[in-house]
Amino acid sequence: MSSLRSLFLQHLAQTSPEPLMLEIEKAEGIYLYATDGKKYIDLISGISVSNIGHTHPAVVEAVKKQADKFMHVMVYGEMIQSPQVKLAQALSATLPEKLNNVYFVNSGSEAIDGAMKLCKRFTGRREIISFYNSYHGSSQGALSLNGNENMKRNFRPLLPGIKHIHFNEVQDLEKISADTAAVFIEPVQGEAGVRVPDSKYMKALEKKCRDKGVLLIADEIQTGFGRTGKFWACEHFNIQPDVLVCAKGMGGGMPLGAFISSRGVMSCLTNNPALGHITTFGGHPVNCAASLATLTYIKESGVMATIQQKEKLFRELLNHKAIKEIRSKGLLMALQLESNSKVKNTIKKALQMGLLTDWFLYSADSIRIAPPLTITEEEIKKTCSILLKSLE
Repeated sequence: MSSLRSLFLQHLAQTSPEPLMLEIEKAEGIYLYATDGKKYIDLISGISVSNIGHTHPAVVEAVKKQADKFMHVMVYGEMIQSPQVKLAQALSATLPEKLNNVYFVNSGSEAIDGAMKLCKRFTGRREIISFYNSYHGSSQGALSLNGNENMKRNFRPLLPGIKHIHFNEVQDLEKISADTAAVFIEPVQGEAGVRVPDSKYMKALEKKCRDKGVLLIADEIQTGFGRTGKFWACEHFNIQPDVLVCAKGMGGGMPLGAFISSRGVMSCLTNNPALGHITTFGGHPVNCAASLATLTYIKESGVMATIQQKEKLFRELLNHKAIKEIRSKGLLMALQLESNSKVKNTIKKALQMGLLTDWFLYSADSIRIAPPLTITEEEIKKTCSILLKSLE
């Protein structure tokens, strides 16, 4: 009889030449438990997904309760389903008043694609601007926005009408014009290795978009749901996007994404044509119930108030000559080392010692730190001890 390992290699499409091949049978809190009895600290939260830890009791309970009532019924925009309505209301309550209309989808890439359609339909314009070294997803639409040619060249032709400008460079804002439908920006660039813009730059971007009638679209797929110490990273810069995109951490481990705007903007998808954007499983009731439990926990537990101190503790403890720079916003952090080979070796050594971490798509000389927000100070000390040993 074939082992699960060999069946995995035979039947599951691989995304890299050397998959980690950890056989996980359980996950709880910050830990992953393998079938061989070894446990691993998950320092990347499934890439910023398990923000409140794996199998959080509140999320598990919400999933079970909703599964007992009903699961898929029909495209959610046609039937009133309480998990979707309650979640949409709760999301709106975390945002500026104008962001009060939610379109649920299944993932971040889907949410980006929906937002791209929305901005073109609403403005009647065709040009979209994003940033060099931005990452918005892997579907053809989202990939077209991405600002790294290595990820794109073998999949061309991609969508036309996409322009790229330099992140955090004010002079490049002059390329935003009356022909531009929207500017898509990550408030903190993730896959570029945690690049944090200046507040003045973000305000200048917002003003430029207002002046030109351009929709400002914030990609909070990786930064939302408390990751940076605010519920949304845009709050750090005091900007109000016209559309906000979210996914990853919003589902509590379940697949869910959304793009959020005003009712006035979003209503354009209802006509010319009707059903201007549709999705079969977006807003799945079980996933929405999980998301509402996640949102409620983050807002009511006080966990966001601990993020700044935890970020500070990581920075204090990770003092090593091999670390050239630490870039961070809350618990989204990058440790820059001297080379990609040093990063790979450190990741390998850390895994041997029970710590799972990762690199960044566009910053191969940096190590990713994005643990569950619920990580304790004692767990941070243990984590940093392993990282420091791995760097030796």
